[in-house]
Amino acid sequence: MIPDQASTASDLSLRIVERIDAIPASSWNALGVRAYPFLRHEFLTALENEGCLGERYGWLPRHITLWSGERLVGASPLYLKFNSYGEFVFDWSWADAYRRHGLDYYPKLVSASPYTPATGPKLLLHDEAPAHTATQLSVAALELARQSEVSSLHWLFTLAHENALLESAGLLRRTGCQFHWQNRGYPSFDAFLASLSAAKRKNIRRERRKVGEAGVRFRLLDGNSASDDDWTLFHGLYESTFDRRGGMPTLSLGFFRAIARSMPEAVLLIVAEQHASPVAAAFCLVGETTLYGRHWGCSRYVDNLHFETCYYQGIEYCIEHGLQRFEPGAQGEHKVPRGFLPTETLSAHWIADARFADAISRHLHFEREGMIDYMKEMAAHSPYRNEEAP
Repeated sequence: MIPDQASTASDLSLRIVERIDAIPASSWNALGVRAYPFLRHEFLTALENEGCLGERYGWLPRHITLWSGERLVGASPLYLKFNSYGEFVFDWSWADAYRRHGLDYYPKLVSASPYTPATGPKLLLHDEAPAHTATQLSVAALELARQSEVSSLHWLFTLAHENALLESAGLLRRTGCQFHWQNRGYPSFDAFLASLSAAKRKNIRRERRKVGEAGVRFRLLDGNSASDDDWTLFHGLYESTFDRRGGMPTLSLGFFRAIARSMPEAVLLIVAEQHASPVAAAFCLVGETTLYGRHWGCSRYVDNLHFETCYYQGIEYCIEHGLQRFEPGAQGEHKVPRGFLPTETLSAHWIADARFADAISRHLHFEREGMIDYMKEMAAHSPYRNEEAP
C-alpha cells in the first residue's frame, strides 16, 4: 500500500487512514460535506464504531487524505470490499464473469458512503485546497488500487463534475436512474397536488384518506425528540423488513442511537401509530437542501401506509421546511405517479484487467443508451400537467 506521508505532486502529504476517528471531526466536516449527512464524520464514525462495517460485512476503511502540514485539505471515503453488498450500483454480473474465467473479482476498492444510494461528493475538498487536489486524490486512489492488486476501483453516486474528472483520467462512466421529487416553491401539499393531473391528484388524495380513515396518525421526530424506545421500535421494524426480503440488516441499533446523539438535526424518524399503537416507521436523513429517505418497516398491513409514510410525509416535510429535493432511495417506478421523476445518477469505474476493461466499456455504452431510453419512457408518464412539469 501507499505509505503514510508519501510525497505528492505538490507539497501535500498523503495518508491512508483506516479509522475515520483518527481524523478530527471538524477537519473532515470542513471538506464540504455539511450538506450531505451520509458523508459527515459523525455518520461514518457511527458506522465504524457500532459494528456496521469490518470483516463481517466486507467493508474495510481505507480513507485517502491529503494534508498541508497538519491541515486536512482533501479526502475521499474509500473501502476495501470483499463483496458488492450495500453499494446499489450493481456489478454482480461482472464478478460472475471473473469467476467463470477463473479470476478473482474481490477484493476491490469502492468510494462511497456504505449502504447509501445517494449522490454526493466523493472528492472532498477544503475551500482553500490547492489547485488539482481533486486530481491528486483520484491519482492516489488509482495508485493504491494498483499497489493493492485489487481487481477494480469504483466511485459511486458521484457529482457530475467529479465524474467528468474521473472520466478524463480514463475511468469508465456508468449511468443509473433514480426517482426524485423537486420542490418548485410549493406553499402547501395542496399546491403540489394542484400541479398534477386530475387523475393523479385524485388518486393521492384517496390513498391519504384511506390511511387516515384506518386511524393512523404520525409523529415526526428528530434526534433530540426521539426516545430510546422509539429507536428500539424502529430498529425492530427495520430488521423485520430485511428478514422478510431475505436481506442482511447491517445497521445496528447502536448506529441509529449514535447518530441521533451526534447529529440530531440531520435525523428524521417518522412513526405511524394506529389507534395510538405503533405500526410502522421510516428513517430519513436531512441535508441542507435535500431529504433522503432510507429505511422503513411495518408490523401490520394497512392499505397505502407505505406510500403515506415513505413518500407523502416526506414531501410535506420538504414543503414545510423549504427543502428543494426529496430522494426516497433506489429504484421504484411506482414513485412516478406520486410526483417523483427519473433522475440520472453517475459512477466511474477503473478495471485493472485490460481485457475486462474493454468488455465492460462496451457493455456500459449499450447500457447507457438503454438507460437514457428508459428515463425518457418514465418521463413520458409524468403525473404533472404539461404546463407544470419540472
